[in-house]
Amino acid sequence: MTIKAKDFDHIVNKFGLRTRNSGDRLAWFECEGRIVTRTRRSNKKGGDLPFQHSIRQQLKLNDNEFRRAAACNLDRNQYVAILKQKGVL
Repeated sequence: MTIKAKDFDHIVNKFGLRTRNSGDRLAWFECEGRIVTRTRRSNKKGGDLPFQHSIRQQLKLNDNEFRRAAACNLDRNQYVAILKQKGVL
């Protein structure tokens, strides 16, 4: 699966990840005051993002879940449920 920067930003907003711009766009998921997952995306202009498989793995999603997140079919509560099921939370 390929995603663009706008898809990444949509996932970040949908899951309520906190962000900070540095050389890259850093994003992290906090739950109960604890950082649970972290990821980043390149500030590369246009085209597909590099290291998309790493973004998916850092968010602790499998390929199907990542597709659902990019297609707006996965919200924050469902993401928390997935993380709990996988023992991350």
